[in-house]
Amino acid sequence: MSDESSASQPFKRRPRYRGKNPRNFEEKYKELNPERYAETVEKVISSGKTPAGQHRPIMVEEILEVLDLKPGQRCVDCTLGYGGHSERLLEAVQPDGTLLGLDQDPIEIIKTEKRLRELAIAQESLVVKRSNFAGLSAVMEEFCWSEGADAILADLGLSSMQIDNPDRGFSFKHNGPLDMRMNPQKGLSASELIARTKTIKIQRWLSEYSDEPHAEIIANAIAGGGFKDTLSLQKAILNCLPGNLDDEQRKQSVQRTFQAIRIQVNEEFTALDGLLRQLPDCLKSGGRVAVLTFHSGEDRRVKKAFQAWYRSDVFSSISTEVIRASGEERGQNPRASSAKLRWAIRA
Repeated sequence: MSDESSASQPFKRRPRYRGKNPRNFEEKYKELNPERYAETVEKVISSGKTPAGQHRPIMVEEILEVLDLKPGQRCVDCTLGYGGHSERLLEAVQPDGTLLGLDQDPIEIIKTEKRLRELAIAQESLVVKRSNFAGLSAVMEEFCWSEGADAILADLGLSSMQIDNPDRGFSFKHNGPLDMRMNPQKGLSASELIARTKTIKIQRWLSEYSDEPHAEIIANAIAGGGFKDTLSLQKAILNCLPGNLDDEQRKQSVQRTFQAIRIQVNEEFTALDGLLRQLPDCLKSGGRVAVLTFHSGEDRRVKKAFQAWYRSDVFSSISTEVIRASGEERGQNPRASSAKLRWAIRA
């Protein structure tokens, strides 16, 4: 290139990664480019953390053992997420098997489908549909799976990509718009919902969805408030809490409040109840289901539904105790600590 040409092209420095712990999500340059910075990503994982923009699937081997997949079978992943579980499920039913993946998140589902289709598998082996899992039966009917699936997995945990991205508003770790919708194109954001809701309802959410001991105080402080971002809501919660609480107790109240609001914004328990009602009709005879929960309210619903179907001879066998992640996995991935796995087999 000539000197004249070089002069006409102003030098533009590439974005720099600002040290080990960048302040903004967008500045986590290396972690957000895993193909280019595989070594850095590996260091993050080995330190027991999840790389930004990624999700580490939980209890993969335990789920594979429970579902006992065979080549040629049909399997459903109700919560596609980053695709970590789906990748292994897809491998297990090859050759000639099919995975149907559902996710309501219009942002992440595109990225995940692209990653999965880059695997060395037949393209017809993967079917992806943007849908809440409450619509599982209708989706299976749409794809002519009305006779049922051999296996169904529902991982009810929030994906790390959603938690870590401040633009989604799920966490107060970084400031961002107070949204919390798994599908940002549908329904009210957390900000809109809080502004429209009276104290008594918010108090009920906090008590029922997160067992918050200071539900009444917090509800009084935030109901009808015009909170536009996550940190303003966090500040309001902290300011209203009793002064005798230590820092950890105060943080836990904030976490429980965010959790309860997120559950209401996405109507998560309503969707789960809908899925549990449909499960028997969505499984072939002898078909297996595994549900991974991260919240006591979710686990109670799954446990009671499985017990009811078992007493009615709809399920021939169910897990009598929850399966938990190994100590090794919990050490490597703290987000696995609260996971509970239950399974059932269709009669």
